[in-house]
Amino acid sequence: MENILTALWPVFLLIVTGFILRRSEFVDEGFWLPAEKLSYYLLFPLLLIYKLSHAEIGTVPWSDVVIGVLAMLGCGTLLLQGVQKLLPVSGPAFTSVYQGGMRFNTYVGLACCSALYGDQGLAIAAVMVGLMIPLLNVLCVMMFSIHVSAERQSGSVVRSLVRNPLIIGCVVGIGLNVTGLGFPQLLESSAAMLTAMALPLALILVGAGVRLQVLRDGTGLVLYSSVIKLLFFPLMMALYVLFFVDSGLVAAVLMLFSAMPTAPSAYILARQLRGDAELMAMIITAQTLAAMLIMPAVLLIFEAVW
Repeated sequence: MENILTALWPVFLLIVTGFILRRSEFVDEGFWLPAEKLSYYLLFPLLLIYKLSHAEIGTVPWSDVVIGVLAMLGCGTLLLQGVQKLLPVSGPAFTSVYQGGMRFNTYVGLACCSALYGDQGLAIAAVMVGLMIPLLNVLCVMMFSIHVSAERQSGSVVRSLVRNPLIIGCVVGIGLNVTGLGFPQLLESSAAMLTAMALPLALILVGAGVRLQVLRDGTGLVLYSSVIKLLFFPLMMALYVLFFVDSGLVAAVLMLFSAMPTAPSAYILARQLRGDAELMAMIITAQTLAAMLIMPAVLLIFEAVW
């Protein structure tokens, strides 16, 4: 218990720091967008390449990770679609509920895995990220196509996946590892310093993106989406890992990601594809705040049961 709380409180403290920095205007508003680009396009892909190129990937039980991810995304999609059939809401609103219920915050997930489980935990998490990002992009765009009827959405899926810096980072890192090429020795020191910046900056950016003012117009759909993401997923994943996963480390990483809040990038997709962007902003903010309590609770209960 103490280890979990000790490892996670710096993560949440950095999120709170980002929120305070932006709301207090201590940092100029012009800082945030370039910082997001730096983190998304350089620091995080480099972190994945650097860590995966050194990780013992051969020891990762790929089948356990793949089945866990597919089960989580499949069951979540079926449940959300089923509820939509029984208690329908407007198409744009449902796409925000779906994104809130299905997406995960990569920054928070990788930071927590690194703090709790070290490089090997980070390697398992990277395998999950490399699998979940393309699947979730396809699923989310499908939901927009079905529920918002935007014809041009499907054609952009492949391009967005091929250009996704996190997927590129996973592919390059794993490629360097399995081919035996390894990370270029000349760049080792520089990469180590740059990747040390990746997680702290990303967490500060997560906090900077929290928008408490949007919660003034709170709605039951925020609760609905958050219950699916932060309660249903951990319960479903707990059943899977207790009965089918032998590795405690893999089980812990799967449980951690099952309790992850939704991704801030969901707001951008909602705006671009004519979803309910305001509802999406409410869901992102509510889940980010709730996850600070729910994630440690899920891990503490898992540790006690496992």
